[in-house]
Amino acid sequence: MVREGLRLIISAQPDMEVIGEVGDGRAAIEEGKRLDPDIIVMDISMPKLNGLKATEKLKECCPNAKVLALTRHRDDGYLQQILRAGASGYVLKQSPPGELIHAIRAIAAGGKYLDPAVAGKVMGSYAGLPARVTNQIKESLSDRENEVLRFIALGYSNKEIASRMDLSVKTVEAHKANSMKKLNMTSRIDIVRYAMLEGWLEET
Repeated sequence: MVREGLRLIISAQPDMEVIGEVGDGRAAIEEGKRLDPDIIVMDISMPKLNGLKATEKLKECCPNAKVLALTRHRDDGYLQQILRAGASGYVLKQSPPGELIHAIRAIAAGGKYLDPAVAGKVMGSYAGLPARVTNQIKESLSDRENEVLRFIALGYSNKEIASRMDLSVKTVEAHKANSMKKLNMTSRIDIVRYAMLEGWLEET
């Protein structure tokens, strides 16, 4: 019933076409390989193989496919895990249908998308910092470190960033480590929070 509803919502868009649907994580991987879709709307809670593991596998075998996570979970833990797995967006099932369509368009254009209901929580941990402190920290970042953070927030791997910036992978990793240390970051979700505050994700 859920898949039927999603299919009707997406198919109603003149520029979108549903080319397949499955009921479990393992089938999602097999169909992803066979169909090579542009976007995969992935439920986090699925039988046989959950959406987190399925996303990791799909990003390995279908690197060009962008994954949009669909879930009822508002918890930061789920958001952090699915972003680490390689998802480009996160939408709540409780949100209006238009939110899903907006998210699909955003990640299809190369951006990231976080449901407004969770985006506020993500930004909250940085929003409370004194402006003078955050400004001092930002000014300590080099242009290269800022650029690496932007690419990471947009979902690029270290190897892809190295190629785009004409650097070695080790140099990219060093810039990433240095910038995360300066900003007191410990995970990719922290980088996404920072990118949202800087307006980087809205620019894509």
